[in-house]
Amino acid sequence: MNEIVRINNISQVHDYYGLHKPNHPLVSVLRSRDICKRQPEQVNFFFDFYQIALISDSLDFMQYGRSACDFQEEGVIFTSPKQVMAFNGEYKNPSEESGWSILFHPDLIRNSNLGHNIDDYTFFSYDANEALHLSENEKVSLSGLVDKLEKEINHNIDKHSQKLITTNIELILDYCSRYYDRQFYTRTSINKDTVSKFEKLLKSYYNSDKQFELGIPSVKYCAKALNLSPNYLSDLLKKETGRNAQEHIHFYVIEKAKTNLLNSNYSVSQLAYDLGFEYPQHFSKLFKTKTGISPTEYRNLN
Repeated sequence: MNEIVRINNISQVHDYYGLHKPNHPLVSVLRSRDICKRQPEQVNFFFDFYQIALISDSLDFMQYGRSACDFQEEGVIFTSPKQVMAFNGEYKNPSEESGWSILFHPDLIRNSNLGHNIDDYTFFSYDANEALHLSENEKVSLSGLVDKLEKEINHNIDKHSQKLITTNIELILDYCSRYYDRQFYTRTSINKDTVSKFEKLLKSYYNSDKQFELGIPSVKYCAKALNLSPNYLSDLLKKETGRNAQEHIHFYVIEKAKTNLLNSNYSVSQLAYDLGFEYPQHFSKLFKTKTGISPTEYRNLN
């Protein structure tokens, strides 16, 4: 069983790797060529802060979220507080390692614009197989921003430090959002296959009567069935179709409801139960929200 190392603050990270005391108590930039010298063969890290890390194939094997990833090329991963990362390999050629890791505690951003918007960066909930893979130009640009952030962290702390540091982190995340958009775009053929599988999954769900056992399909259920994280599936669908995963599910359910309303004499309550709703009023509310009229009005008008 892997060693479990719980790390509550930035200072503990520096202590663990035998590094000098951090220049700022809530944020740090670590270079892989320094920390990999201490990396044990097997360890589980439990972090109480956010991490943005450029990881390359010098690390044989790592895992976070639900999935494992064997990196054959460099990729950027994002983890949030309370997430476990498992390392089951050794670094190769540590002196040549060019990766980096940005660590920042929630307290750093709590009263900032970034703190208010951190949940918008949904890739903090992606799995390892959904890492961001950079072009050479993107890597150079992002590494330049990391260098700038590191210089600001190493600057003597003054009244401007908090804003400048959080603004630089936010800028890095905004560029990562842009690069993820590019990654979705360049993988459009693969993504379209996922959209098709998702639509088939919804049909299969109702054809096999799973709604009677599990209720209407959830994003979590669909993502697990497709071996994706919920946020990644939702973002992929949004980029490809204009609807996120929840909107897709609601659209499918409402379209199925319309068909059932016009092709049966069942009561609205019975149709709601048949679709997987525990309470008929929830079905009626969703139907009116999506169509502008109630199920009964829709039946009477058609």
